[in-house]
Amino acid sequence: MTKTAAQKSDLKQKAMHELREMFELFAYLAFFFVALAVYDMLLLKRYNVEYLTIAFALINAAVITKVIMIGEYAKLGKRYEHKPLLISAMWKAFVFGWLVFAFHVLEEIIKRLIHGADMAKATGDIRYEQFAARAIVVFCVFVPLFAFREFRRVLGEETFYTVLFRSEAAGRSDLSKGT
Repeated sequence: MTKTAAQKSDLKQKAMHELREMFELFAYLAFFFVALAVYDMLLLKRYNVEYLTIAFALINAAVITKVIMIGEYAKLGKRYEHKPLLISAMWKAFVFGWLVFAFHVLEEIIKRLIHGADMAKATGDIRYEQFAARAIVVFCVFVPLFAFREFRRVLGEETFYTVLFRSEAAGRSDLSKGT
């Protein structure tokens, strides 16, 4: 069974849309995580830039991007989409914050098991307060992220990007035409 040209075009459009989604999420998360890494270095008076710290922030942004995309694919956080945008965005930030928290704890346990710790030691030695602090920061980063994503969902992608990236006059004329 061969795919028609329309099916191939649809598949290509879907792949491009997913890549764009992934890039947008990564860029947003990378911006905040690199800023936090630099803030941490300056706060601890380590003025020499540690590129490894920034690299870990970028890797973390990439991993969390994938976690969010998997969570969205699994339709997590859709419970309150019929409510006001603020409630929906806060709910999604909360749900995905917990997902990222759980992922990081699981990742830490697996790392410890790989390095030879038994399950009791691997789970007992985790500094949950450190993960909780990270979860609070991630939640705060997620609130505006999901607010924008909810605006985009409600307005439609074309209208959202017109309002966000075009000049005021061009945006108004495009919106009045119904595009």
